[in-house]
Amino acid sequence: MVNQTDPTQPDETHVDDDVQLLSETLAEVLAYSGDKADQKYVELKTRAQIALDEVKSRISNASDNYYYRAKQAVYRADDYVQENPWHGVGIGASVGLVLGLLLARR
Repeated sequence: MVNQTDPTQPDETHVDDDVQLLSETLAEVLAYSGDKADQKYVELKTRAQIALDEVKSRISNASDNYYYRAKQAVYRADDYVQENPWHGVGIGASVGLVLGLLLARR
């Protein structure tokens, strides 16, 4: 698990951990709370379980979508560099030069 107090870590790295913790906590609450005979509790538990399943499904679909899009971008970049190798060399050299200049200023 990522250290939650580490200020050098971006907030995005904590989202997966937070969703996982929320999911586990909600599942535990649903399993152990309430009067099993109370009809309102049964309805709320059912709605919460459905909502939890939907959120898990949406998160899974979103991560699959981002993975697919990133993979497609890598393939397009690879194809471009193979079709135009000198452009790729020029872009790489330019990026290296800019990064070198920025790092040298520190």
